[in-house]
Amino acid sequence: MSAATRRFANIAARRAAGERSGIASVCSAHPLVIEAALRQGAARHADVLIEATCNQVNHEGGYTGMTPAGFRSFVEAHAQKAGFPIDRLVLGGDHLGPNPWKHMAAATAMKKAGAMIDAYASAGFTKMHLDTSMACADDPAVLADEIIAPAFF
Repeated sequence: MSAATRRFANIAARRAAGERSGIASVCSAHPLVIEAALRQGAARHADVLIEATCNQVNHEGGYTGMTPAGFRSFVEAHAQKAGFPIDRLVLGGDHLGPNPWKHMAAATAMKKAGAMIDAYASAGFTKMHLDTSMACADDPAVLADEIIAPAFF
């Protein structure tokens, strides 16, 4: 675990202790955005969290054509170009779940989501936002608000 990941994991505890703490978080696969975030982090001697969504980057390539390992290499190349130290970098996966495959049956979509999450973890991503809130092709219809929370209606 990198020093940046350890600091990221302790943000809440540091804030509870009265320390001002946080981390810049950028969710983009655009090289100019990533490089700008890394240049800013380098100038401030700050950690930077770069995230990719399940649609952008996944084990099948996503719409960017990058796997998690490929995205890691892409970001690290931009870090080197920006003069940003890799040990201040945290990589994250955002909304990791069946969303790219929601048009498929839930069992198939969830199997693909599991493979994607494994690929993110294997590539060294340490911040994972798991999201299975979207319906898949064979999931039942969404219940009406009046059925879910009748006390509010």
